[in-house]
Amino acid sequence: MTDKSKVFVYPNDVSAFGFDWGRLALTVAPEVNGATRFSGGVVDLPSGKGHTRHNHPGAEEIIFVISGHGEQMVEDEKGNPVVAKVGPGCTIYVPESRFHSTLNTGDGPMQLFVVYSPAGPELALRDLPDFRLIPAERQ
Repeated sequence: MTDKSKVFVYPNDVSAFGFDWGRLALTVAPEVNGATRFSGGVVDLPSGKGHTRHNHPGAEEIIFVISGHGEQMVEDEKGNPVVAKVGPGCTIYVPESRFHSTLNTGDGPMQLFVVYSPAGPELALRDLPDFRLIPAERQ
């Protein structure tokens, strides 16, 4: 349920999208607090896990590495994969509709903050076969 007064949101305050590869807690989104131009949230990836190559048609994405280490792939404009090792403090820009993937290559968890513009492409994740809704821990 949208609550436009929710301007301070922790990942445990919202239901999260759970998958075999990790979880996404949308802390900014039209359905959370009425954001209209973008959405975003915290992604947690266990060691050795990651999301496979995919894209968000019509949307750009920003990925910021909060903690952990991994391997990030973003295809160039010709569709060739460009891979880099990433760690805390790295910002990854995924141009509109570009295919990308993330893999946690570290020994511990990897945490990311992601932003989608415009909002909405992340909702398609609900259609994945391993999707499950994880209830908010705090209300």
